[in-house]
Amino acid sequence: MKRCFFILLILILPVSGIFSYKLLYAEQFYKLYHSHYIQYPEDSAENIYYLETALKRPFVNPLNALAVIKDEGEWERYRLLFRMHVNLKLIEQYRLLAVKYDKFDAYFYNYPWKQENLKSLQMAEQYYKDALYYWDRVIEQVDLLEENKYIYIEGLEYWEDELFRIKNGKLDYDEFINDDLKRLFEVRTAFEAMNPESY
Repeated sequence: MKRCFFILLILILPVSGIFSYKLLYAEQFYKLYHSHYIQYPEDSAENIYYLETALKRPFVNPLNALAVIKDEGEWERYRLLFRMHVNLKLIEQYRLLAVKYDKFDAYFYNYPWKQENLKSLQMAEQYYKDALYYWDRVIEQVDLLEENKYIYIEGLEYWEDELFRIKNGKLDYDEFINDDLKRLFEVRTAFEAMNPESY
């Protein structure tokens, strides 16, 4: 029986490699990004890896793009919108990571864990600052999109909606994240002021 199993295993192993392929292009890594019902830090880290890699990789041939591309103008707009959208997703992921380490209130009974809470706040602050870095990249893409003529590309309506919300100020991560950092600073100050007498 064991002999049959090993023979079967030897026959199946070479075939399993037929269905694999290399990830080479930005769109392939973008497709690996996914949402979880409960977002654990390792889920955000995984998504950040895929999205950051997508920004570093070349684009697929326009024939295989995420939308139907008909000419050079559409191709240019598609690439700018793609980069803008991926940077927005990176902001979301870094903010999700930051929230896992952020403390929204400094309760007096948290004094025994004061140092741990301060370290946690330091990590949250760093993740918020990382998110701000990607907001600057979003604004760069928006500025480049402003210079180009508007071209409607079917299938990219959601990305165009993000662009519209950024331009009219309804989607402003600079404001959101700076509010988060201001609140974090106040909570940190409250933790730093804690002492054995306040406990």
